[in-house]
Amino acid sequence: MAEKTVKEAKFKMSPERLDALRAELTHLQTVREKEVAEQIKEARSFGDLSENSEYEEAKNEQSKLYARIAEINNLIENAEIFEAADTDGKAGVGSVALVIDLEDGSETEYRIVGSQEANPANNMISDDSPFGKALIGCVPGDEFIVEAPAGKLRFKLKEVK
Repeated sequence: MAEKTVKEAKFKMSPERLDALRAELTHLQTVREKEVAEQIKEARSFGDLSENSEYEEAKNEQSKLYARIAEINNLIENAEIFEAADTDGKAGVGSVALVIDLEDGSETEYRIVGSQEANPANNMISDDSPFGKALIGCVPGDEFIVEAPAGKLRFKLKEVK
């Protein structure tokens, strides 16, 4: 019987996002880990651990810290770095797209990023989002439709930077 290999998920991100994750990891492993260890040490000094809410809280904080460290390590180990887009005029990961909403004529600029960097409030859309999937591969002048809970939304790509 052949062995199955599990393929690790890759996380698309910019070099800047990778650097930010590395900086956060360093902070958590140096500064934050010492702070939490000190909280546990202090809480132990309060006596009976079975009824010590400070100790319980410090241990919970330690669990959250180690979970976040593991999550960041996984993101870094499985990072797929993309550089600024060179997509021959097509919208792609790393590019900035100026889009016209065909419903009201408004223009909005979106940066297409990996899911780890997505922040719709700052017009950073994931390549995995319905909007991102519809936009990728379009060239200026192309119209595209996005399926949304409110119905089909129509857009036109004006410019790719």
